[in-house]
Amino acid sequence: MSAHGADPAMRNRLANARSPFLLHGATQPVDWWPWSDDAFRHAREQNRPVLLDIGAVWCHWCHVMDRESYEDDETATLINERFIPVKVDRDERPDVDARYQRAVQVLTGQGGWPLTAFLTPEGDVFYGGTYFPPDERHGRPSFRRVLREVARIWSEERDRAVDAARGIQQRLTQHERAEVERGQPRPQLIEETIEELAQSFDFRWGGFGRAPKFPNAGGCDLLLDHAAEHRTVWAGRIVSETLHAMGKGGIWDQLGGGFHRYSTDARWIIPHFEKMAYDNGPLLATIARAHSVTGDPFFAQLAAGIVAHYRDITSELVADGGFPASQDADFSPTDDGDYWTWTEAELREALPDARDFAAASLHFGLDDPAGAMHIDPSRHVLFQAKDAAAVARALELPEPDVEARLARVRATLKAVRDQRPRPYVDTTLYAGWMALVAAGHLAAARFVDVEGAADAALRALERLWNQAFVDGKGLMHRVADADSGYGLEDQAFALLAFLDAAEFTQAPEWLARANTIAAVLLTRFRDDGSGAFRDRPGDASAAVPALERPFLPVSDAPTPSGNGAAALGLLRLAATTGDEAPLAAANAVLGAFAGSAARLLSAAATWMKALSWSVLPVTTVAILDDVETPQDSTLFRAALRSYRPRTLIRWLRGTDTAALPAALRAIVTGARPRAYVCAGQVCAAPVQSAPELEALLRTFRAD
Repeated sequence: MSAHGADPAMRNRLANARSPFLLHGATQPVDWWPWSDDAFRHAREQNRPVLLDIGAVWCHWCHVMDRESYEDDETATLINERFIPVKVDRDERPDVDARYQRAVQVLTGQGGWPLTAFLTPEGDVFYGGTYFPPDERHGRPSFRRVLREVARIWSEERDRAVDAARGIQQRLTQHERAEVERGQPRPQLIEETIEELAQSFDFRWGGFGRAPKFPNAGGCDLLLDHAAEHRTVWAGRIVSETLHAMGKGGIWDQLGGGFHRYSTDARWIIPHFEKMAYDNGPLLATIARAHSVTGDPFFAQLAAGIVAHYRDITSELVADGGFPASQDADFSPTDDGDYWTWTEAELREALPDARDFAAASLHFGLDDPAGAMHIDPSRHVLFQAKDAAAVARALELPEPDVEARLARVRATLKAVRDQRPRPYVDTTLYAGWMALVAAGHLAAARFVDVEGAADAALRALERLWNQAFVDGKGLMHRVADADSGYGLEDQAFALLAFLDAAEFTQAPEWLARANTIAAVLLTRFRDDGSGAFRDRPGDASAAVPALERPFLPVSDAPTPSGNGAAALGLLRLAATTGDEAPLAAANAVLGAFAGSAARLLSAAATWMKALSWSVLPVTTVAILDDVETPQDSTLFRAALRSYRPRTLIRWLRGTDTAALPAALRAIVTGARPRAYVCAGQVCAAPVQSAPELEALLRTFRAD
């Protein structure tokens, strides 16, 4: 069944699609084509422009435009008569989305979904935008007016359209050249990025910049590393206040756990309600590391909440090995957050006890107009307006009583909400996003000891390897679908997750798999001209020339950048194995962007984290113990739970120390158990207890 309860009668060429977004399009009267050579060949034969619609199953405004325009017979007739309509799922084809987002941004100054672009039959944009309403409103032309005018220009003033496409392409080329500018990687770039993050920090509400506010796991990671390494209180405070504000805001699902995609306001209260794997995976890892550094129990609650969210919405998938791609914002095209929000009457009905309702009202900010939905102010987003202590004072009740009462309230409201129609959960297994969530779960297991998190992560990564990897080609974009292609992000995110699994388990197969993925990156994705990595293999087929042109992603938008993640993974692999090939490849990636990085700074936070592994000392922790498994070693468990930037952990049961760095190898003795710590070429005296090791990892410096 297609998402949002659409008519199951399939009416066009999308009927055999695997994407839930495209399957919904298959029920529409528009004569959609999937992205394909055939679609553009047909456009050339018919001499018609292409109408490109890029959206996603989780996208609220995509559903709105579907309902208003693409499900309207008159609009569909206009499209079918004058255009070749092509529908693309941005999750399924991130390579297509990336290129056309950039083109429309060059044209209009903004992008997003739905992306509506008009292309020549050769695939070049000559006009576009995002959401177009069915009628003139808010300064936007009606979609039918746009369709008629674009069709007229193509018919009567084609040179104008071709010139526009040529101009857009020239500006794109200039932009790409400016972004890929060679230089010398230098540690000052990291300091400049941290300074930019500090300058943009919202000291009142947390986060960076003004509304709308998006999670920035990469920026928080850089600041957390700075705080842990240099004991800078202000950097740690920025991270802590940001994560607290997000966790107490409406961007956090106060009943079910997990983060929504972004907040429309500065206070993190009113979100766009979709939940994305690419947000929750990296945020889970960041929050878990923040818990290790600060010991803040609130971060432990958030980490456990994200893990619980995945078990809640897809328990069977998690048990079988996998994590869903997304959860929709809405349960129908006419809904706008009704599943997630509450009226006062709904809360009173769910909480008949007067004190429960009073506690909930105070705790969740029912009387704060900032929590009211803009379209329907009677509906409120739940956020933590007052903590248990403040509620206890207001109600003149003992704090323990209020804490117990609020726990009961949350459970009751969650049970009531579970009876509502639930927004669609896309259980498509995209390799890169699965790897991000798995890495987050491994961090939750390491630094917070969240029950079941490690098992869920390792099951997912095993499935990824067994069902998505093809020798010589890499990891399929969609698990068990050889036709889905192979993306840079899929390889890079999996490389990092496999390295996390190797360190967590100390099992050699994970390191071997990481090596295999690294080899794929070097052979299939490297751009010979720049030394960076392309977002798609150079030998992949392309329906239009736009896909043949190299796209070398370095900005984190919205996922961690493919080049940043690849460089980080290769540097970690080289530090673990001592292999020169991944080290050289990673340094080539860093060099490819070092000249432009000063203009990107926090927009390239993942690349900056990779840079830190290249220009700053890496710490190696060697645990020598005679217990049967690493998990039996108290020293190993202490090393795992103690976050320290740029640290590798090796557990050695026997006497073979050949894999250790030379400085560390020189001081190892036969005494067991012992933990050895070297930062760069400087080594500390060995320790033999977990508390000593934890203290050493907090305080030991290379300088």
